[in-house]
Amino acid sequence: MTDWTQLTDRAGLAGHDLVGWLMWDPEAIARFEALGVANGAGWIQAWRLAPLGDISPAAAAAATFSIHPDIVAMIIGLYRDVTTTEAISQVRNASVIPGLDHIAPGLAHQLAPLADDLWRGVDSVHHGARPMFAAHRSEPRPHDNPALSAWLAANCLRELRADNHWSLCSSEQLDDIEVGLLHSAMIDVDEYGSEEWIARSRGANDEAVAGAWSRLEARGLASDGALTDQGREFRVDLERRTNDLTAPAWQAVGEATTTAFCDAIEPHHDAFVSRIDETAGPRWMPAVRTQSFEESP
Repeated sequence: MTDWTQLTDRAGLAGHDLVGWLMWDPEAIARFEALGVANGAGWIQAWRLAPLGDISPAAAAAATFSIHPDIVAMIIGLYRDVTTTEAISQVRNASVIPGLDHIAPGLAHQLAPLADDLWRGVDSVHHGARPMFAAHRSEPRPHDNPALSAWLAANCLRELRADNHWSLCSSEQLDDIEVGLLHSAMIDVDEYGSEEWIARSRGANDEAVAGAWSRLEARGLASDGALTDQGREFRVDLERRTNDLTAPAWQAVGEATTTAFCDAIEPHHDAFVSRIDETAGPRWMPAVRTQSFEESP
C-alpha cells in the first residue's frame, strides 16, 4: 500500500526544486525590469503576488504569511503603477521553460506528458481558505505548451501545500517570525550560521526576533535562543500534518504520475541548488535545502 504521507513529502521537495529558482532568475528579472520596474526589484515575490490581482497589501501579506507585511507592501508598490499583474504573469510564463532548459536540460520534455494528471490533482481541491492556490489556479492554462502547463500545475500544488502549512501554523497560534525560527529544525543550522537567519531574511528585526523567542520559550519550544527537542519534534510534526493535508491532491494525480514527477526532478536537485547559490547567494530558498521529515531528528 502506498504511503501517501511519505510520497507527498517527496513530491513537495521536488516541487520546491522545480519552482524555487525562478525567484532569482536573471532572465525573468530582466523581463520584469522591461515592464518598467526599476532594476527588476521585487521579482522574488511579484510573480507569486500577481495572480492575486489588485489586492490590498495587507491581504496579500496575510496570504503569503511568512513575509513581513512592509516588504509585501513595498513590492506591490514597485509594480502597481507601472505595469499590470497580467503582464507579470506573462513574464513568469516566458521565463519558465528557458530557465529549466538551462538548469536541467531535458526535464521540461519529461514533465510535458504529466500535465493533464497534475491538473487533475489541482482541480480535485476545493478553493476554501487557500488564497494563493486559488489565485494561481484561476489563471489561464497554456494547453498549447504542455511543459509549461505541467510546471504551472506543479506550482499550484506547491501553493496548495504552502496554504495548508500556513493554515496549520495559524491554528497553532504561530506568527510569521515564530515560523521562521521553528524552520531551523528542518535545515542544517551550520550552513545557515544561525537559527535566526530565516526569520531575519523575511524582515524580522532584533526586537521582533527576541519577542518570538520569548513566546516559543513560554511554550517549551525553545530555551536560551535555540529550539528545544520539543520544539524540533513540534516542527517535524507540522511537516507531517502538512503532508497529510496535501496528500489527497497527489492521490488525485495518481501514484504513477507522482512517482514519475519525483523521478524526473530529483536527479537535478544539486543543479537547482547551485543555480540559486549562483543567482541569490548561499542559504536562500531554504525549502530546497531542507531534509525530508522522515530524516529529521
